[in-house]
Formats: sequence, C-alpha cells, structure tokens
Amino acid sequence: MEGVSPAMFRPTWQQGLGHGLYLGLLGAVVSVATGVILALLWSVPPGWVWGVTVFLPLSSGAVAGLVAVRRTGVVVGSGGIRTSSVFEEGEAPWSRVVDLRAERRGSRNVVSVYLDSGVSVRLHAPYSGGLFAADPQFELKVFALSHLWRSHRFGGLPG
Repeated sequence: MEGVSPAMFRPTWQQGLGHGLYLGLLGAVVSVATGVILALLWSVPPGWVWGVTVFLPLSSGAVAGLVAVRRTGVVVGSGGIRTSSVFEEGEAPWSRVVDLRAERRGSRNVVSVYLDSGVSVRLHAPYSGGLFAADPQFELKVFALSHLWRSHRFGGLPG
C-alpha cells in the first residue's frame, strides 16, 4: 500500500479566476467608493485614475485567485485526507472518517467529510457551482473520493 501514489484534487483554473475576480470586484467597489469620497472632499482626479481604481483591483484579484489555486486542494493518501488552502491546513485520518458525501451548500455542490466526533468538514476541492465555479468533472471526482474512502475503510487498496 505504500507504493500507491496519493490522489490530489484542486479547484479548476476557472474556479480560481472566478474567485479572484469576485474578490477583485469587491476591492474595486471599495476603491471607487474611496475615490468618490476623496473627490467630493478635494478636487476631481483625472479620468484615467478612475480606470486604474477599477482595473488594478480586478487584475490583481484575478492573478491572486490563479495563484491561490496552486495552494488550495485535497490530497488523499494512505494516511487519510489532507486539506490545504492559503490560510489553513488540516488532516483527517481514515480511522476517524465515518462518511463522505456530496452536499448542497448555498449555491454550490461540495464534498463533506463526517468524522467520528460528529463534526463535518467541507473539503476545499472538488466543488461545483454556477458560472465560473462549475466543474464538469465534479461527479467523477466525488466518485473517486468515495471509492478511495471505501477502499481504506473496508480493507485497503488493492496492491
């Protein structure tokens, strides 16, 4: 069983781009609102400044989202399920996992892992939703995760 390479699940690049654009849009709204307040208090800035206040947050958010995709994911190995994201990491050994299922949370389909303590943990990948969050292979990834969990729970992977 040690020779089996771990399975890795990451968000798609479209999901990373969509998440980054969403955060960039929030930054652009804050930037434009700040610019409007400053323009009311002092003088009106040139027109190109407004373009920069929108373009800079959007582009940096898109780049940050694409970079974060490489850091976010789930690794399923012989020891259990290990999750990682930009801000946190966690691990659930197979002995503590009692169920693994796809669920609807908000506007997304996500994979949740239920532990023997009664806690449910939402995995960072795979997930699927609308527009940029869509993952056409979501069902295949959930099936693979379920198969790996059942294989470890009921006798291990075939060698």
